Amino acid sequence: MTALLAGVAGACVVTGVLLAGAGLRRAPQRPSAPNPRRGVSRRWSVLVRSPQARWRALAAGVAAAGVWLVSGLPAAGLIVGLTILGLPVLLSTSRVAARAIDRVEAVEEWARRLADVLTVGVGLEQAIAATVRSCPTPIRTEVAALSARLAAHWPTEQALRAFADELDDASADLIVATLILGARRRGPGLARVLTAVADSVAADVTMRRQVEAERAKPRTTARAVTLITLGVVAFGALNGTYLAPYTTPLGQLVLTVITLGFAAALGWMRAITLSTPDPRLFTAHPAPPALSPVNDQAMGVPDVVRQPW
Repeated sequence: MTALLAGVAGACVVTGVLLAGAGLRRAPQRPSAPNPRRGVSRRWSVLVRSPQARWRALAAGVAAAGVWLVSGLPAAGLIVGLTILGLPVLLSTSRVAARAIDRVEAVEEWARRLADVLTVGVGLEQAIAATVRSCPTPIRTEVAALSARLAAHWPTEQALRAFADELDDASADLIVATLILGARRRGPGLARVLTAVADSVAADVTMRRQVEAERAKPRTTARAVTLITLGVVAFGALNGTYLAPYTTPLGQLVLTVITLGFAAALGWMRAITLSTPDPRLFTAHPAPPALSPVNDQAMGVPDVVRQPW
């Protein structure tokens, strides 16, 4: 009973320290400059709030409590809970990165199809509506929402900015910036400029795939080390002699610290192997800026988009 109480006390202390640190890092929300890591925090928020993550957290809590009650070792429950909660996230790192690249590639492909439709001579709004059915799957929902906003008589620039926020990618902002300028100027050269910007996005996709191919090697190593470590821990748990030192209060504390440190190292490695999103061109504005060369430069529009159409 003394060992159990000591383990509970140690877990409470660690939890209290983590919660205190999280509380100290809170700051009042205020308008600020664009943060290049905002995409990472949004991606993490989506990951945590997904239904799969909620069911996984529930299963991890139930399994951790069950192992704790059966074995009498709170650290064992912590290891099981973290394994159920974190192992799928660790194994899905490459899939998350590939999904982000696929979305950018889909934007580039959609821009080329839109340029092909514009060469027929239809308006921008009609061309967007015509590409909904042939839109690549990764961004079909966003393009359909854009077409629906335009059909609901949203201002074209406002609908395009909402479309850019849904895509949430710097490369996609190049395409949207081109469409916004095309909606303002209504010139005949939109299809040509859109194709040129799509070529630039295609080069960015190629570079991202090369970077992810290099990052796949340390990810594979991290997964192998993690699975081997979990196998050793599971095998050691069946050996009473090996497990005896960790049944004491000090052993439980040491095991808890090692477990949290190992989990933090894996989380850190996952964070640094995911690409940090580039700063976006668009931020929240109360009203669209007026058309002028200065405002085009302030939007971060590249030279290929600002050239005469």
